[in-house]
Amino acid sequence: MKVMVVMGTRPEVIKLAPVVGALRAVMETVVCSTGQHREMLDQALSFFGIVPDLELDTMRPGQTLNALSARLLAALDEALEHEAPDWVIVQGDTTTAFCAALAAFHRGIRVGHVEAGLRTGDLASPFPEEANRSLLSRIATLHFAPTRLARDNLIREGVPAARIVVTGNTVVDAIHAVRRSWAHTPTRSPLPDWTGAQQSHVLVTCHRRENFGDVLSGICKVLRDLSERYADYRWVFPVHLNPAVRGPVLRELGGIPNLAMIEPVDYPTSLYLISRSALVVSDSGGIQEEAPTFGVPVVVMRNHTERREGVDAGFATLAGQSVEGIERAVTSWLDDPARRESLRNRPNPYGDGAASQRIAASLGGRPDEVSSG
Repeated sequence: MKVMVVMGTRPEVIKLAPVVGALRAVMETVVCSTGQHREMLDQALSFFGIVPDLELDTMRPGQTLNALSARLLAALDEALEHEAPDWVIVQGDTTTAFCAALAAFHRGIRVGHVEAGLRTGDLASPFPEEANRSLLSRIATLHFAPTRLARDNLIREGVPAARIVVTGNTVVDAIHAVRRSWAHTPTRSPLPDWTGAQQSHVLVTCHRRENFGDVLSGICKVLRDLSERYADYRWVFPVHLNPAVRGPVLRELGGIPNLAMIEPVDYPTSLYLISRSALVVSDSGGIQEEAPTFGVPVVVMRNHTERREGVDAGFATLAGQSVEGIERAVTSWLDDPARRESLRNRPNPYGDGAASQRIAASLGGRPDEVSSG
């Protein structure tokens, strides 16, 4: 059997790298990179030691989502014709994932969807991810749901239970691999004056389209106020490369002594910063899944989350996009050290580190679900 694994962004590489390793051990596996996020994609590929078998040149400066989709469909169709895989494996909710699944569907090729079943119920939040993953679920053959909540979402939408496998989230597999690498290659802090565990910090990330414009200005305002109020914390903000984020953030948050705006960091460094944080303030989906491994709480700067498991387990607070909501959520965590400490020994609700093996076993006809979740 031959499978093609398609990836185009850094989060896809992170979550599919363990899957590629598990698949290569048991079947012919072709890795196809669309280059949707070129710089950050290459960084992650290098860390996990993945050299794509196919690299598609689909990105153009300033192109619209429709233009990107058209280029992806044409390039992926050619790749599928050339490779003729039995399965196409995609992850999550990117434009790459949806277009790869649609191209495979058009050619009658079976689709395996890793991290299937995440939903907010609002097609505009997040945009376009909620639409991508919802549409993808209509054409996928096998749905690898990370949790039982995700499985329940799919069943409510009419997906047959026999086509769903609850695997856990592959990001936990990736985290385990990174932590093992720290034993022989310790990660260095990106901050030149870093004082390690003696100085607590708050990690901030922001990149989602729904937070662009006026919302981002409000986020910058509340971050400025909070960093000044909590001056005993070091605030660390790896600023995304997207000009819609980078311009406003650099302009509005400059000159704050205890707020360090740094370049985007590689995945091991990102995990290292999370592990040393008192709190993470973010609109990232991946960080909501990663932080629980280190017992670190997350303030989610979004109106909806498709990752309710972290909220229900006490790791995350859904703050919304308003200045008032973000401020209230951050202060509730920073003013309560005992609440933060209570998270340290709780299990990660998103998985146990064996999701990739379950996915490979399912594709090989030996389904194995997580026992609880």
